[in-house]
Amino acid sequence: MANADENSIEVNLLGRNYRVTCSDGEREALMQAVAYLDGKMGEIKKNSKVSGTERIAVMAALNIAHELLSVKVGGGLDIGQVKRRISDIEAKLDAALAQQEKLF
Repeated sequence: MANADENSIEVNLLGRNYRVTCSDGEREALMQAVAYLDGKMGEIKKNSKVSGTERIAVMAALNIAHELLSVKVGGGLDIGQVKRRISDIEAKLDAALAQQEKLF
């Protein structure tokens, strides 16, 4: 059951809807992340031979992780914290994908 400060929202990635939970304070950041990820997935679908939503999502995740790790650490960026956040997001995506796969 979701906490009182968490809401279930529907997001769309590459034409498929996914229901995820996030706290009220993270909704805007999540929607920005969804838009960024959807754009990356769209680029991969358009410009490569990779097919299947799951494979496209994995390729997008790898590309985004590479972008992140390529950024020069300058302004006190805590790589450990970023890695933990990526792991948390991956876990949420895995759970959402597992639930979606049960529907099909």
